Amino acid sequence: MKKQTLTELGLYLAKRSINRAEVSRKTGISTFRLSQLSINEKAHLRGEELYLIALAIGEDPAKMFNHIYRETKLINEV
Repeated sequence: MKKQTLTELGLYLAKRSINRAEVSRKTGISTFRLSQLSINEKAHLRGEELYLIALAIGEDPAKMFNHIYRETKLINEV
């Protein structure tokens, strides 16, 4: 059986001990979708989802975005 690792969103939520069921109730994003976003790299996080999750946990959406995508770089960036 393959061991699952957390995505950047999953790590972000885990470090802050965020209850996904509560986030689901506040945002309308299903707990299954939140789980997929937390463990599946191929489950791409949409901007609207990120914004809703940030509001639900009382986080600044821009700060959360910058943290989650901090490793993303331009192809030809020096």
